[in-house]
Amino acid sequence: MKRHLGIFKWPIMALLWNLVVAYLVFTVCRVAFLLCNWSLYAGTLTLGHGLGLMGAGLIFDTTALIYLNVPIIVMFLLPLHRKERAGYYRVARWLYVISNSIGAYSNLMDCVYFAFTGKRTTTSVFAEFGNEGAGEMLKIFGGQFLSHWYLVLLAAVLTWLLWKLFRPCPTHVKKPMPLSRYYTIQGLSMLLAIPLCVGAIRGGFTKSTRPITISNANQYVNRPAETGIVLNTPFSIFRTIKKTPFVVPNYMSDKEAQSLYTPLHQPAVGAAFTPRNVVVLILESYSKQHIGFYNKTLRNGTYQGFTPFLDSLITAGAMTYKYSYANGRKSIEGMPSVLSSLPNFVEPLFLTPASLNTMSGLARELGENKGYTTAFFHGAQNSSMGFHAFARATGFQRYYGRTEFNADPNFHGDDDFDGTWAIWDEEFFQFFAEQMSTMKEPFMTALFSASSHDPFAIPEKYSGRFPQGERPLQECVAYTDYALKRFFEAASRQPWFENTLFVITADHTSQHIDPFYCTTLGNYCVPIILYAPGDTSLHGYDEEQIVEQIDIMPTVLNYLHYDKPYIAFGRDMLNGRADDGFALHWLPESSSYEYLWGDYALHFDGKVVTSAYAFRTDSTFSHNVLGTMPPATRNRMERHMKSFIQQYMQRMTTDRLVIGK
Repeated sequence: MKRHLGIFKWPIMALLWNLVVAYLVFTVCRVAFLLCNWSLYAGTLTLGHGLGLMGAGLIFDTTALIYLNVPIIVMFLLPLHRKERAGYYRVARWLYVISNSIGAYSNLMDCVYFAFTGKRTTTSVFAEFGNEGAGEMLKIFGGQFLSHWYLVLLAAVLTWLLWKLFRPCPTHVKKPMPLSRYYTIQGLSMLLAIPLCVGAIRGGFTKSTRPITISNANQYVNRPAETGIVLNTPFSIFRTIKKTPFVVPNYMSDKEAQSLYTPLHQPAVGAAFTPRNVVVLILESYSKQHIGFYNKTLRNGTYQGFTPFLDSLITAGAMTYKYSYANGRKSIEGMPSVLSSLPNFVEPLFLTPASLNTMSGLARELGENKGYTTAFFHGAQNSSMGFHAFARATGFQRYYGRTEFNADPNFHGDDDFDGTWAIWDEEFFQFFAEQMSTMKEPFMTALFSASSHDPFAIPEKYSGRFPQGERPLQECVAYTDYALKRFFEAASRQPWFENTLFVITADHTSQHIDPFYCTTLGNYCVPIILYAPGDTSLHGYDEEQIVEQIDIMPTVLNYLHYDKPYIAFGRDMLNGRADDGFALHWLPESSSYEYLWGDYALHFDGKVVTSAYAFRTDSTFSHNVLGTMPPATRNRMERHMKSFIQQYMQRMTTDRLVIGK
């Protein structure tokens, strides 16, 4: 092996050079992808935006390249001191060339495949081609190689470059470094590399940063097709390993399924569209367990709850529901359900390839079709939780996070940071109110709160002010309730207040205490509150109808007399028949569904109904009534549930979540 002098005598410098070469190879693949698919982007992709997409792609390349080069990183940084290391680095070179060539080849394959699928290849490709024989697969790929010979040639050139440009450490030097210095440098390099690699794989270093997934590409694009430029294929495959793909069941014919249920909503007939402002407040971990209004009979009527303001708002002039439920158990499941009427089955939407589907929601329907100003607010860093990406993908025009809060001279920036997740709710809610007062009406905004989240801290100035309860979360719930009070005080002084519909709900439940809230159904009990200060008719407590988060979008659009067709998996809570109400959610602990209609809750494992409970009278699910419930009721529930699941899976896998797809 040749002698390499200069900076490459340091293993860390040789390693960095080799990683830079791998970045270069991935960038060439991205350029090839863009050229091969130019018809998808011509006329819409400006030079500046294109360069921005290429730059964003480096974030996803970093994760993929760390995965691909873990053996190389370890081999270069292990503190091994050998007089003859030629064989050692020969193995490293082969590993480096093979792993990065595989990454390059997969990228180049998607130069062709993307035009047919509209997305980067994921592990679902193995299921898609799982039934093809070896001969058939050889025929398919052989034909593609011949018709795209130029990509095959490029693949060979890239492999040659990886081999040629690989830099080992020199095997012989005139003045070898002392052993003590060598071991010190290697040890420190290894210690530094571990957190850097972990941060690179996650896409950030803070506790509030979730590992980046496919859906994060939406944060940088203007159209779903542009995610193909930002992403790379190895990343998409790595991020979908062990992620169960959406499987379309064949419970019934499409015609029968559509006769039982359809997510297609037709325009409202009669009344003209009413351009009210819409404000959606999604409160972190705000289970009904903690809200006094819903628990008047709990503990023999002595339970007060932790939300005096929210209780007073409901009592004074809001519409709410006794049987209201979340569609998921995580924050990343709440946002699609509340804002886009998309339930979450099997895997959170954010973590699946379906997150790159063309999606609608309140922001897109009102922003693009009715000229609304739309904005999403979350007080964490802007990449946190993937919210920014999803907000952009569903039509929000603006995003306000910790960055925008810190830039506002009317507030105190990071002095109001909670030290872990986000800006304290009180200050960020005030920022929310102030920003809306600068927006052109009508507007549609959504805010996702943060303070009622682990580690359950409140501002030091409020120490001892709020009741602490039986769980640490409850003091934070009380603090956020106070922040809500201050928000509504500020909002009520604004000219837009009387012309606004407020929707208040939670993302999911948390920290259950009483037996009812510890059941599978209790795990989904969240408030859904509609409040329109300028509409006194919107007031009441519905103790019969079953509603869930996916009902929010169609309810809001129907309330405004929206006159365009759209796709939503929920229903209108205000104008539909009470006995049409239902709830359907996924139980991750048992990999099954829970479906509510009428007086019963069914548990369904995807093939058969396994149990049933009379949930209105048996709140703790003590008695399985599957064998005694009316057969007609069970049949009606089972067929409707299967229709819903089948159509949802079909639309997810075929990217038909908007009209015209």
